Amino acid sequence: MTTTQVANERAHELVAAAEALFTAGVMSHSGHANLSARLDAESFLLTPGFVRGLRPGDLAAVSLNGRILEGELRSVSAEIIAMHSAVYRARPHVGAVIHTHSPSATAFAVAHRPLPCRTEPMLRFGQPEEVPVVPWGPRGSDVSVRGIVEVLKRRPTTSAALLANHGLIVFGPDSAATAHLVVAIEESAEAEIAAAAIGGAVDFPEGALAAVRASIARVAS
Repeated sequence: MTTTQVANERAHELVAAAEALFTAGVMSHSGHANLSARLDAESFLLTPGFVRGLRPGDLAAVSLNGRILEGELRSVSAEIIAMHSAVYRARPHVGAVIHTHSPSATAFAVAHRPLPCRTEPMLRFGQPEEVPVVPWGPRGSDVSVRGIVEVLKRRPTTSAALLANHGLIVFGPDSAATAHLVVAIEESAEAEIAAAAIGGAVDFPEGALAAVRASIARVAS
């Protein structure tokens, strides 16, 4: 595909991912989120200052060093370029990044509590471990970005992180897979909070991840 074709495909994928998040009901009251999709080794598409009713033409192309290559961004979105860039630099295989203020996941972020992996969707959609917490720093600041980078180094297999006193950031191979994981994490956080009222959630038995992977492999074969 040409560069233009790749950008067009990624833009439509981001729009579909944003719609999926609203349909799943995992967005905050404000609907705040920012989504991005990698274009190549040095650039990515990024949503503007809104995602409700997002259209492909609303997206901007930006470089990893923060330069806007095409389109426009509101200042509120320009602040988070560094956050997305940090993930793409740290994880060359990542194709999409989604940041939300999903209510239940954000409750864990506000409490500075890692979210355990105790629901099967988290196993299936790419987070078979607890979601770690990144120490607080103003959004898009050097402090915040350094915190994200440090957590990704310390936790090389995590596909998500909770931003203390802020929200959730999730990353995956493409927009659809990343959106699926956002939903799985939000549902798991909601379940954890609900389970606390009836005695608390219980860990998976040993070998649960291997069993789920074997089940998926049987269906796929």
